[in-house]
Amino acid sequence: MVVIGLGRFGRSLATELMEDGRVDVLGIDRDPALVDELAGTLTHAVVADSTKEEALRQLSVHEFDRAVVGIGTDLEASILTVSVLLQFGIRNVWAKAISESHARILTQLGAHKVIRPEHEMGLRVAHLVRGRMLDYIEFDDGFAMVKTTPPAPLVGQTLAQARLRSQHRVTVVAHHRPGEGFTYATPETVMGADDVIIVSGQIRDVEAFSSIV
Repeated sequence: MVVIGLGRFGRSLATELMEDGRVDVLGIDRDPALVDELAGTLTHAVVADSTKEEALRQLSVHEFDRAVVGIGTDLEASILTVSVLLQFGIRNVWAKAISESHARILTQLGAHKVIRPEHEMGLRVAHLVRGRMLDYIEFDDGFAMVKTTPPAPLVGQTLAQARLRSQHRVTVVAHHRPGEGFTYATPETVMGADDVIIVSGQIRDVEAFSSIV
């Protein structure tokens, strides 16, 4: 895995990948101070100008199949770096964007995944502060999964009795009791007041479900 741009986002990503223990990480940045900070943490940390094709070839970046561009404030460097990686034919290029227009340009270039960490975190927190949601993941087409607690009116009922799909247009996919691990939910699963459940459905429906008191 190549991580280009070792600011807060890139550094956090690269170190987390290393902690997993299954991924070798090549970190690249133009700032020697940032590279020095991670020299003993990453598999390799190198000072280089990622906008230069030859510089990346010398580091064998073209031989990798996954790359993340974490460059944020220098839009030109971000765009040029993504362009070089795509020219290499790297199969999976992720790129950080700091604005909607930046994200649009990276998408038009052909980046396989464009992320806006600050924007996405703001949206996620906005959802979490509503209702009883403990965690929230949004997918495409307005679909989401939330970690929440059972609404009080449904405590003591089985999922079959609660008729969640017909009454609330959501599905409970997993269930967790205190002191136990998560398990797949079944129609016979009984919801307790201290339980945690994973609910899936359209965003408006899972939000409405998590707001039931």
